[in-house]
Amino acid sequence: MPEVTVEKNEKIAKMNFGSIYPHYLNRIKKHGRTKEELDRVILWFTSYDQNKLESFIAGNGTFGDFFEGAKIHQNAYMIKGVVCGYRIEEISEEFALYRDCRRMEKLIDELAKGRKMEKILRQEKK
Repeated sequence: MPEVTVEKNEKIAKMNFGSIYPHYLNRIKKHGRTKEELDRVILWFTSYDQNKLESFIAGNGTFGDFFEGAKIHQNAYMIKGVVCGYRIEEISEEFALYRDCRRMEKLIDELAKGRKMEKILRQEKK
């Protein structure tokens, strides 16, 4: 598995969120999912409201800004697996931004693959 480096972390941090969001949207639409579903997943993960998300979609901020202002969902630790060759649960706290970006991409992957929303939005087992 590839290593996360300071350079990779910084590269992600500097990318404009609004420039990447359309790629997420195209990806899930090809599989019959909607912008509403994509936004719901992102809002669940970040605790943002729709207006704040729309501001980032419009290009007002980098991924660094996006994750710095986000309140990551308490169940985010339940998001596991491999994204882009990285095992999410093995990405160290030092690279929290990179890890959170990969976690969000994992949720988007699951959405694109047709996973049910209640499975994507992880809940504690009662």
